[in-house]
Amino acid sequence: MALNSKNTSHQKRLALHRKYAEAVDLYANTGMTLKAIAERCGVTVGGLGIYLRRHQRELVLKRHQIPTEGKDPQAIRIIERGKQSPVAHAKYRDAIVACDSMNCIDMNISQVARLYQLDGTALANYMRIHYPEILEWREKVRMRLGIHDHLFRGARPECTAQYAEAVELYRTTDMTLPEVADACHVSERGLNQHLRFYHKDLLKQKEEQRRQAQEEKSKERGHLSGNGRKHNPTPETEEKYTAALTLYRETALTMKEIVERTGVPAEGFRFYLHKWHKDLVLERSGVTEDMDCPSDLRKARKRMKTVAAKYAAAIESLKQNPRPLAKVATEFGFNPETFRNYLHKHEPELVERHRRLLANLKRK
Repeated sequence: MALNSKNTSHQKRLALHRKYAEAVDLYANTGMTLKAIAERCGVTVGGLGIYLRRHQRELVLKRHQIPTEGKDPQAIRIIERGKQSPVAHAKYRDAIVACDSMNCIDMNISQVARLYQLDGTALANYMRIHYPEILEWREKVRMRLGIHDHLFRGARPECTAQYAEAVELYRTTDMTLPEVADACHVSERGLNQHLRFYHKDLLKQKEEQRRQAQEEKSKERGHLSGNGRKHNPTPETEEKYTAALTLYRETALTMKEIVERTGVPAEGFRFYLHKWHKDLVLERSGVTEDMDCPSDLRKARKRMKTVAAKYAAAIESLKQNPRPLAKVATEFGFNPETFRNYLHKHEPELVERHRRLLANLKRK
């Protein structure tokens, strides 16, 4: 079985490499864009991008002009968060130098962009993110020289009003950008651009929060994780295991019985419980709050909920009608020695009372 599984995995890997072979060749030997390559080879842009970053990372780094000598390619970030990519920097470098020069002060950004065969809006947006000080300098100098193109600059009042609620919600909560955009009924891409242009301080604050979250060794449920999202199971996962979790919390059914009733995968449910509901696992295992949480629950001294339910009727019968433990165990279909050990471990007072009663009966 293991051999067949290994062969299947190998065949899937070979099929994956064959699927993207032509695209990899074009990516390595031409200057075509990722989108153009994907269209020619009949694959998706997203799938090709993931494949290249995972299996041909050195080619991706080479195209982005990122040196790899003496470094592990898998450990090198292609684009550092908040920083320029080498390719974009090389593309806009000359135009930015021109914008920062008095030689082109009489030209607006669109005219400078056309001079270097660039898109005016793209150049302006790039400078708003990485070189806002040059735009401010140009505006001041052009106004002083009397060069006025009557174009509005900065955040338009209607845009500020449109995104005001979303910006405040993003500032005061731990909601992600998509969640904020959905809650405020605004475009996610529009909100993202608005923040990058006019609220860089807020983005730096969020970046610092993510950095601190990444440094935390253990992530608590509901707290921020390193990617800006809260450390919680997805709504789909919670819905999938809702019925099983209810049975686990409110009944003494075993794991096997629960997964058979609800139809969820046993390993998946076990992982879900240990990751998101450790308190219930410990409660079932008889590990109280004043005990150190053991790495292996099977080795801990515990009184499991399922085991307690198993012996509950026999123990109650023994309390109502004292008689030899072996006889009680036989009546309820238990191993006498196992039943005796359980009572000595978890019901020592009952065992002592039972021993005294039997002793008194013998003397009579």
